Amino acid sequence: MKLPSFAVKAVLFDLDGTLVDSAPDLALAVERMRAARQLPALPLEGYRPHASSGARGMIQVAFGVPPADPAYESLKREFLSHYEQCLLQHTRCFDGVDELVDTLAQGQMPWGIVTNKAQRLTDPVLAGLPTLSGAGAVVCGDTTPWPKPHPAPLREAARRLGVSPGACIYVGDDERDIVAGREAGMFTVAARYGYLGVGGETGHWGADAEVLSPLQVLKLLQLP
Repeated sequence: MKLPSFAVKAVLFDLDGTLVDSAPDLALAVERMRAARQLPALPLEGYRPHASSGARGMIQVAFGVPPADPAYESLKREFLSHYEQCLLQHTRCFDGVDELVDTLAQGQMPWGIVTNKAQRLTDPVLAGLPTLSGAGAVVCGDTTPWPKPHPAPLREAARRLGVSPGACIYVGDDERDIVAGREAGMFTVAARYGYLGVGGETGHWGADAEVLSPLQVLKLLQLP
């Protein structure tokens, strides 16, 4: 495990697949759409690798419809309507996240969340998970003009925390997290316990380090 070669002043995290396991509720929303069309249920494990892609990933698995398809926008609106109704039915923090953020707080290490999830969906999730209430900055997919993999959301989070992007590490479970973090000048960490996308291979992402659990982030920071 490669440790940062500089003094880390803040830690930023992706949300879905990094801090929280939201795949069951994302799948539930799109499964309601399939049920309404009298289609058979699909297993959660088929959805899980695509969960970090949100509506795009769920609709692709459930209906084989990519964003370029004329039918996509209508399906997306329907999906988001269902998802807003079940945001917290099964969504939970990953094991170890409670201890991770408690230790960061005890060590007076600022931390924040940078997600591509829209604010109207992010805010209720965070409100329902008190563990994440200590985030010093929350930047959503519609906070800046560009979502990840553009570095703007990460730079905005660093600005809100009052630290230089180069003094941050960013932890995420999708290749676009690593691309965004690298472009922002941050030390990047691939969360191998997350969704990871199709294939689940992180070797080509170019992350500076990888972790197999949330608590391994503390080892990168050399915190107990």
